[in-house]
Amino acid sequence: MISIIIPVFNEAQTIGLLLQHLTTNSTATNIVDIIIVDGGSTDGTEDIITKFISSKSAKPKVIPLDTDFIKKNFSQTGINLIRSEKGRAKQMNSGAKRAKGDILYFLHADSYPPQNFDQLIINEVKKGNEAGCFRMQFDSNHWWLRLASWLTQFNWRVSRGGDQSQFITVALFNKIGGYNESYIIYEDNILINELYARNQFTVINKKLTTSARLYRKHGIWKVQYHFWTIYVKKWFGASADDLVTYYKKNIC
Repeated sequence: MISIIIPVFNEAQTIGLLLQHLTTNSTATNIVDIIIVDGGSTDGTEDIITKFISSKSAKPKVIPLDTDFIKKNFSQTGINLIRSEKGRAKQMNSGAKRAKGDILYFLHADSYPPQNFDQLIINEVKKGNEAGCFRMQFDSNHWWLRLASWLTQFNWRVSRGGDQSQFITVALFNKIGGYNESYIIYEDNILINELYARNQFTVINKKLTTSARLYRKHGIWKVQYHFWTIYVKKWFGASADDLVTYYKKNIC
């Protein structure tokens, strides 16, 4: 059984759509719970989540939801909203502590996994693959982002990132020690490094779609340059504080 863990911070524009997407693209009997971990949102994110959970007739502020559909598809799945200190590593670790499943599936609020993603993950774990992700495509037709998306089908460390989502068995997650909370950014990559070091990573050849909103906001080449720089800085031993300082100065 899978526990889906979604860290959020001011995701009112996306979280309703994501929950609806998860409903229509999975089987409730494969998912024991969905844990949404809020890091202090101020934009109505929690209102949308709580209305989704309660399935009341009142519509959320941003995304209208099909109440009957929710009741039918999530009747066997527990959906929980919890609060945590801001920071994806802290939020995801908090969610993992509450999870009831034996497989954890970490998902960003603007990433939409493929149809039957739950069964695809379970199939991989049954094969002995305890961790991995889906290949990815951006919601953009820009040639560079299309190329970057195409490269994610290969099981290369350099092609990995948190936007591709992350499944991992609870046993392996606990053995590693979870996400390193020292990292405000790059936390996904730190865990992925540990998985590759253990030769325990697979790529499911089905496309997850993720938002290119950061690229649209700041510019594709600017964002790509700074992401490469962060990658190289970490390669040469930059600390967690160095990385977040650089990120806040150049991207935030």
